[in-house]
Amino acid sequence: MRVDRFFEARFPGLSFSHIQRIIRKGEVRVNGKRTEPKARLAAGQSVRIPPLKIDRPPPRDDAPADQKDRAFLRSIMLYEDDDVMVLNKPAGLAVQGGSGTTRHVDGMLAALTPQKKDAQRPRLVHRLDKDTAGCLLVAKTRFAAAALAQSFRHRSTRKIYWALVAGSPKPKQGRISTFLAKEEREEDSFMRIAQHGEKDASHAVTYYALVETAGQKVSWLSLKPVTGRTHQLRAHMAHIGHPIVGDPKYFNIENWEMPGGIQNRLHLLARRIVVPHPRGGTIDVTAPLPDHMAQSFNLLGFDAGRYDPIDEAPEE
Repeated sequence: MRVDRFFEARFPGLSFSHIQRIIRKGEVRVNGKRTEPKARLAAGQSVRIPPLKIDRPPPRDDAPADQKDRAFLRSIMLYEDDDVMVLNKPAGLAVQGGSGTTRHVDGMLAALTPQKKDAQRPRLVHRLDKDTAGCLLVAKTRFAAAALAQSFRHRSTRKIYWALVAGSPKPKQGRISTFLAKEEREEDSFMRIAQHGEKDASHAVTYYALVETAGQKVSWLSLKPVTGRTHQLRAHMAHIGHPIVGDPKYFNIENWEMPGGIQNRLHLLARRIVVPHPRGGTIDVTAPLPDHMAQSFNLLGFDAGRYDPIDEAPEE
């Protein structure tokens, strides 16, 4: 079991973001050493559990904040069954908490915990950047979380993103393969292109395909990440010279002028997710364009209704 899942199972009063934070800060030790949230425990290992504040009462149906969170999550629900939910995460809403972030999906999920003994709190299966909109997969049970995590680990999940980028990539279809490493800058961090063998660098692979272009100024791309690294698509598109429109962190073209009427917001959508269902069959969910991207598509003359983002997507 992963270290973060170990804590989640034994201390249901802790939010998942808090669990990951105390692990990353080194408060949790395995066999006396620092560890990572995704590290896996083995039989016989000793785990140091730091002092924990688990004094928040369970959510109440009549609590106004819970009612508000529950109503909001229901309003963005794209799919739900007994095991799984897919949310249409709005751009600008964080998935997990962090420095200065108090409102996030992970914190709101408690409002969907059934009011019964031994009820299981819904939990995140993967993450999206705060400014990325679209399909966010949530497990409603530990069983579903374990099965879906395995699907992500074995890369049997198909994720398709849509983006508007500067310029027009050549060739029109391609594979981007680099190593990415996190770099801290003052109070911010970003992913930079790294060398093979560099410490803490992870391999990242993305397929892209040009769908349509508007006068070589802006292009609509379909993106398929094979790996799931932090900021992978944003860093990869900037790396090939076609950064995503409205990206405040990775847009690197000097004196580039935004076409009139297009909002200066990240134009990246987790458009579609196709994943094996934990109990058999397939979950296949598509998210609509967020308002700012729909406005840009209309201004540029792109027809979102004519393209199936899964067609011809590479498998590997």
